[in-house]
Amino acid sequence: MLYCIDLLNRKRFPTLEVKIGKLEMGGNNPIRLQSMTTTDTMDTQKSVEQSIRMIDAGCELVRLTAPSKNEAENLGLIRSELNKLGYDAPLVADIHFTPNAAEIAAKLVEKVRVNPGNYADKKKFEEIEYTDESYLAELKRIEEKFTPLVLLCKEHGTAMRIGTNHGSLSDRILSRYGDTPEGMVESAMEFIRICEKNDFHQLVISMKASNTLVMVQAYRLLASEMLKNGRNYPLHLGVTEAGDGEDGRIKSAVGIGALLEDGLGDTIRVSLTEEPEFEIPVAKKLAEKFNKTNIYPLPEFDGKLPYNPFSYERRNSTEIHNIGGKHVPVVIADCSKKEQITPANFYGFGYNYSVQLDKWNLQDLAADYVYIGQNKLDFEVPGTLGVICDYENWIATYSNKVGYYPLITSENLSKINSDQIAFCLVKAEEALPESIDKFKNLILVLDTCYSNKTQLFRNFFINLANKGIQNPVILHFNSTEKDAETFQLYVSSDAGSVLIDGFGDGLWISAEQPATLVNSTAFGILQATRTRISKTEYISCPSCGRTLFDLQETTSKIRERTSHLKGVKIGIMGCIVNGPGEMADADYGYVGTGPGKINLYKEKTVVRKNVPEAEAVQALIDLIKEHGDWVEVLN
Repeated sequence: MLYCIDLLNRKRFPTLEVKIGKLEMGGNNPIRLQSMTTTDTMDTQKSVEQSIRMIDAGCELVRLTAPSKNEAENLGLIRSELNKLGYDAPLVADIHFTPNAAEIAAKLVEKVRVNPGNYADKKKFEEIEYTDESYLAELKRIEEKFTPLVLLCKEHGTAMRIGTNHGSLSDRILSRYGDTPEGMVESAMEFIRICEKNDFHQLVISMKASNTLVMVQAYRLLASEMLKNGRNYPLHLGVTEAGDGEDGRIKSAVGIGALLEDGLGDTIRVSLTEEPEFEIPVAKKLAEKFNKTNIYPLPEFDGKLPYNPFSYERRNSTEIHNIGGKHVPVVIADCSKKEQITPANFYGFGYNYSVQLDKWNLQDLAADYVYIGQNKLDFEVPGTLGVICDYENWIATYSNKVGYYPLITSENLSKINSDQIAFCLVKAEEALPESIDKFKNLILVLDTCYSNKTQLFRNFFINLANKGIQNPVILHFNSTEKDAETFQLYVSSDAGSVLIDGFGDGLWISAEQPATLVNSTAFGILQATRTRISKTEYISCPSCGRTLFDLQETTSKIRERTSHLKGVKIGIMGCIVNGPGEMADADYGYVGTGPGKINLYKEKTVVRKNVPEAEAVQALIDLIKEHGDWVEVLN
């Protein structure tokens, strides 16, 4: 089952060209950038002003919420005011629950977004047993409810996004397909079939989720389904509820980047819990990554994949010490460029030395190994930390010291014993030496200087599988990016795509950035790919006109109080639309339900209703304590 044109060569997934006002999307057009307003759509002036800030930042499509007929009607006034000021970027009406609002908006703006999970369906977390006959009856009911909008869009030249969200699949879909990528795809395909039945093809499709594994698998399944049907619609990419700051950028780059790496995607939205105009430069940087031309040529893929790209399963590798096997991927810090290494340098990757106590303290984001190159260490390192050094340095100084390991090149394997634990640097574009299978304690460090890392690394792992080689593999990325944000976006995209395919037993990032940033990026990538959980996860929506409290301020308050709860997932949602469904796999939820009122959830169940906003953060903490997930901060 193919989901892209060539697994080993990035080629743009061929899609139909869709006209959205004056904007053309899909086909041979560039990747379009978009975002969504956070203002009340009934506030014309603020909506116009924010739209202009977004457009001036490079936003090519502006989405606004239309939760009722009133907001839908006001979109016409917003469109008119923008036109008067010389702005003609297309507007998109975001619709949930209200078909009549969608039908109004279809006559006023250039595009309408509908969510199949709640446009003509429902979600009450009820499990319903359907016979084939009763299921078909439901599909007929949906067709009757959805067809009027299709015909209106066709008549008025209005484009449509069919936007499936992992967290808002209907009870009907969940009952038959479960909470799965397959269910997400079928949810969209039901609506696509209705559009095609009415000869309407001005469609853009999205498969959003806050879980990057689910999101990537759903888009891949959708692309595969469209290829089988012979009609490919443009794809809108996004990781929903990605969050804010560093985490939001890393998570977005992991999910969106993994798809762009395979040529999938015609428009992107980076969903950050920040002002919408701040999303656009991030999206632009991420899109620009794929203009890189330093490509190592590979033959077209011809064969059977040794892994399933539609379902995550980590590659089976040999366990060597704490690497490979069932161990979580390790993180390797790089101190090789330091003129002299001191205990203070270790702080940057999670180790704090107390002179008074003569003791090392480990942080949650403590690297597992440090590479020192040709450097020497004149102090004892923590027993939990492995040290890697160049072979010459190791043989001269550390070969008899426990916890120290040589880094060797594949050309010099004969210099070490076959039972010696060692790290071997290999280039993804080069063939492995024939003798590699004799070294059972060899950890491969995979590297390349070419920009098509995803394809080169994928080809490398396919070759390993075909040869039956199970040595663990560390993914090494060497970044020369000077801009911190660009560094994070690029390395997250490169590493994320490989990890999502189940490859990699560790992450080693060398970069011209502060050690703390490099270290937090490595752990952030592993967290975003769900391969190693090392901190609290926040599923935080990006705000919109439906939001009932200050999301940025509230997220900051909750993060300040709960950031030490390793592995706990907290959903922070501005309204019920992005409530219990969108935070599908959160442990706890904080959801706006009315002005100044918050509902608190334990998983998908509301446990406290209408908590005053001033008391809600403390009430959330009390709820976490009640369920035994709270730990006190140790001084």
